[in-house]
Amino acid sequence: MPSGSPVLPTDTDRQNRTRDMPKQKTHKGTAKRVRVTGSGKLVREHTNNQHKFEHKSSSRKRRIKGIGVLSPSDTSRMKKLLGL
Repeated sequence: MPSGSPVLPTDTDRQNRTRDMPKQKTHKGTAKRVRVTGSGKLVREHTNNQHKFEHKSSSRKRRIKGIGVLSPSDTSRMKKLLGL
């Protein structure tokens, strides 16, 4: 076989490529905001927890502290975006 000739895909290569494509991509915005725990739950940070704490009451700051578990209705949609 001459060194300059192109290698053409075989019929089995074409079949495998069409079966495996297109690939499901991870939604990167969701991946940055949601993570999966060891037990499989999806958790996220609470909102309004970045800045301007001097304007928020102490009870409000305690309530938004930490992480929250996603509701079951949102979990299926988020798992699809994460490719799980």
